Amino acid sequence: MDGTILLVGTRKGLWIGRSDEERREWELTGPHFDMEEVYSCLVDARGSSPRLLVGSSSSWVGPQVQRSDDLGRTWAKSSDGAIRFPEDTGTSLERVWQLTPGVGDGVVYAGTEPGAVFRSDDGGETFRLERALWDHPHRPEWAAGFGGQAFHTILPHPTDASSVTCALSTGGVYQTVDGGSSWAPRNQGIRAEFLPEGQQYPEFGQCVHKVARHPSVPQRMFLQNHGGVYRSDDEGGSWTSIADGLPADFGFPIVVHPHEPETVFVFPLNGAGGRYPPEGRARVWRSRDAGGSWEPLGEGLPDTFFVGVMRDAMCADDHERSGLYVGARNGSVWASPDGGETWTEAVGNLPDVMVVRAAAI
Repeated sequence: MDGTILLVGTRKGLWIGRSDEERREWELTGPHFDMEEVYSCLVDARGSSPRLLVGSSSSWVGPQVQRSDDLGRTWAKSSDGAIRFPEDTGTSLERVWQLTPGVGDGVVYAGTEPGAVFRSDDGGETFRLERALWDHPHRPEWAAGFGGQAFHTILPHPTDASSVTCALSTGGVYQTVDGGSSWAPRNQGIRAEFLPEGQQYPEFGQCVHKVARHPSVPQRMFLQNHGGVYRSDDEGGSWTSIADGLPADFGFPIVVHPHEPETVFVFPLNGAGGRYPPEGRARVWRSRDAGGSWEPLGEGLPDTFFVGVMRDAMCADDHERSGLYVGARNGSVWASPDGGETWTEAVGNLPDVMVVRAAAI
């Protein structure tokens, strides 16, 4: 693999960047799906050629899952938008927040608003509702976070197709170990700071912002909460704070290095009332010991930066020398070809960036 593809989803369309393995200069095309919101995208490289999947939403025709098998030159979509709630649910799809590859050829999961998870077995052309999660007795009590109620994280176990861990705002972490027949909350130790004292560690109801894990150590997970950064060493059975050493414990994204299971990245913000970095300086914080200690990375990033980075707007590519990417709500996307050590602006002046995905091709 000697090339790199970068997908940037915004509130007004998708941009596609191409570069070589050095990732210093980028050629961009776009906007694709002009004036449509793009909150989710995926580079699915499991087949003989990559398939791009994009969750877009038009004010005219509603949400769609778009797909391309030629790196964005042409696009196809299912006649019904690919994802639709069954009629007996009495609800309709508002937005596709997450697209994630599963275990097995053609398996793709989608997380949506209203809070639900769908599964595709044909590479994203059709999806079916994970009904047991939709019918979970907790669902009527799930609330909407500031950005809406959505399953924004889906983490299939890398080798066990029957195990999937998901997270939503506001509801928390849920997991199935029987292929979706049943789902259980996995929130022990996660603090819901917005609840009254004495009620801040509920079974469910946490405002989880993002969860990540490394495929070679699937029992270890990292979580960015609405206040709090956590690690689990038992696949979500219990969570321990790893926020010590960070300038703030509020933020949205959390990313694990693709080749280093102990290395994790976050982008701290001041808090719910000031959603920009501490001191107004753009800094990615890295831990190389699974959250035991943290260091700031900022060479090349702006020192004046009063904007936020959303939960899916930071990612790593899968090159041997992994690159890191950060997209911001001021329309800038920053790229680091050396795992966060140095940064350059890959593109600027785009609309509000909601999701960034990159891969070696």
